[in-house]
Amino acid sequence: MIHKSIHSYSSRRFAAVLTLSGLLLSAALSAAPQPKPQPQEGATITPNYKDADLSQIIQAVGEVTGKNFIIDPRVNAKVTMLSSTPMSPAAFYEAFLAVLQVYGYVAVPAGKVIKIVPNTDARQLPSIDLPNSVSSSSDEIVTQIITLKNISAAQLVPMLRPLIPSYGHLAAYPGGNMLIISDRASNVSRVVHIVERMDESGDEPIELITLHNAGAAEVVRVVTSLTTGQGAEAGGTLVKIVADERTNSVLLTGERSQRLRIKALIINMDTPAGSGGDVQVRYLRYADAEKIADKLKGQATASAKAQGGPAVSVSAQGPNGGSANIDASATIWADVATNALIITAPPKIMKSLMGVIDKLDIRRAQVHVEAIIVEVDVNKSSNLGVQWLLFGQGNSTVPAGVINLPGTGTSIVDLAAAALSVTQGTATETVPGVTTTPTISSSTVGTGATVAVGRVVNNGVSFAALVQALRSDGSSNIISTPSLITMNNEEAEVKVTQEIPLITGSFSNTTASVAGTTSPFQTIQREEVGTILKVTPHINEGNSVQLKIEQEDSSPGAKLTDSADISTNKRSIKTTVLIEDGGIIVLGGLMSDTVSESEDRVPGLGAIPIIGNLFKSRSGSRQKKNLVVFIRPRIMRDADATENAGEAAYNEVRQTQKNLNGGHITLLPGQKQPAIPAIPTGIALPAAPPASETNAAGAIPNPPPTEPPATPPSPQP
Repeated sequence: MIHKSIHSYSSRRFAAVLTLSGLLLSAALSAAPQPKPQPQEGATITPNYKDADLSQIIQAVGEVTGKNFIIDPRVNAKVTMLSSTPMSPAAFYEAFLAVLQVYGYVAVPAGKVIKIVPNTDARQLPSIDLPNSVSSSSDEIVTQIITLKNISAAQLVPMLRPLIPSYGHLAAYPGGNMLIISDRASNVSRVVHIVERMDESGDEPIELITLHNAGAAEVVRVVTSLTTGQGAEAGGTLVKIVADERTNSVLLTGERSQRLRIKALIINMDTPAGSGGDVQVRYLRYADAEKIADKLKGQATASAKAQGGPAVSVSAQGPNGGSANIDASATIWADVATNALIITAPPKIMKSLMGVIDKLDIRRAQVHVEAIIVEVDVNKSSNLGVQWLLFGQGNSTVPAGVINLPGTGTSIVDLAAAALSVTQGTATETVPGVTTTPTISSSTVGTGATVAVGRVVNNGVSFAALVQALRSDGSSNIISTPSLITMNNEEAEVKVTQEIPLITGSFSNTTASVAGTTSPFQTIQREEVGTILKVTPHINEGNSVQLKIEQEDSSPGAKLTDSADISTNKRSIKTTVLIEDGGIIVLGGLMSDTVSESEDRVPGLGAIPIIGNLFKSRSGSRQKKNLVVFIRPRIMRDADATENAGEAAYNEVRQTQKNLNGGHITLLPGQKQPAIPAIPTGIALPAAPPASETNAAGAIPNPPPTEPPATPPSPQP
């Protein structure tokens, strides 16, 4: 339903209705078609529809605007269209187009009629194609072609596609660098403005940067690697860089701010090398120049082969100098006197070699290894035995008899003979003019308690009884603490030994010039006995240390039966362990407990209760031995840790010397025990040289001081 807002319009419509009735009557009479009345200018419409059929609104629009519509059978919707202000016929038509867009339909002009079809068919029907100007407020379907000048049309399609609805159309024509857009006029106007703005940003000038020191191709490679991944478009970057090797120049184009940033970077890279071009002298701080020169050979050879260059020459300059291969692309000299490397190589190989040197010429960590060897021995033994001697002299008819049991020490026969010689005063003359009187020596009596009873007569029966008893208790507690400091992955060895001579053979040589003269001699080999510790540490990631250990503890032993010389006792451990920094681990140990008992007796007599003890000899012994080896490593990663470990040991030895005998010397008043001097305060290790810096050519100069730093004189005790 349409309400006329102007009274004059209602009057005119009433007159028009009368006129139209007359015309219809005439048409019925004459059966001749009459043209549709045209809309009147100056009229306004206030639409007010609630759940009205879309076909009714199309009919009202046709009546007001004078347009003819063809409605697709699929067009069907209930529409609510309300307005509180009057609208002109043109505005009413624009509102009608908006209603169609909301409900998924579109009005497509086709000659003198307008087709109302679904959105999905709009791009397949002729519409307003290539208009001179596109309205930014109209919802009509239009088709427009945009020609681009500075950027690629194909690259814009993925970015603009989300801005076009599904029923619209967007495509690129690469041959003419054009975009084809088909959509409602308001959206096409928006996309056209976006494309024009983007096309203007690509209209940037091309700058030519002439290089004087660096190579254009190398600079472009470095800058391109730096800017990779920073592009604003697929397959390209904000800035395009090209090298012209003929003029050694760089061509630069792109977005202004990015272009200025990269231009400044290129100018900074085009600086002269500050240290002599392709020749570098690198002074090493920690590594050995002679050893590292051999390691650099493989690196330089690989780099030269990758660039298609010749071989690499590596030599060391000793006291007599040397010669280098002048045809090689890279030459490495090792000067032993200054511990320096002289390298001649192209910039790319030079940079690679300097990077390897930086990784190798570092301060290596050290490991302080302490070993604790604990040995505890407890020995107990006991012997108890009785010996009898019976013999007759003169007119006695008693035969001689001896009970001498093994393990009872000195024989009773020897004691009796020695006592008889002393009693009778029998003298012997071993040297002419010198008479010696026999005595009983300590070696004859033996060890332990010896008690003898008996009677010795010239005529009759003589007898003697000897009782020997011995109890022996012995113990030893030995602690050895060898320690050493070594660098990571370097073997270290500490020896606290004694060389003892061992007889390995004997010979005799008869001299022909002197008949009967023999020259005997022996061959002797010296063997080390004591404590020997070999350690090779390997510091793992974190604070753990892998230790390859060889531990030996030896000592001289007793002379064995039927042996030419003494024996040696040796205990050794060879193992590899893993332990945390500062932890203690047990490498191994030996714990033994040995008990031995023996009893010797006279058959028959020794079995008599109580009395049989007079015809027995008994002995017993027990030996307990504990031997344990402990290891504790400590990692010293810097100079402070090394200095602290040395200072602690230094002060401990100094304090021991000062406390010896209270610091005084016995029977020498006023004299004190000598001691090493105290460490002067304020003396620290020299600071490390500054880290190497990379210059423009990629070399890493690191000149050493011309003179070694002065070392303070050590204090005198």
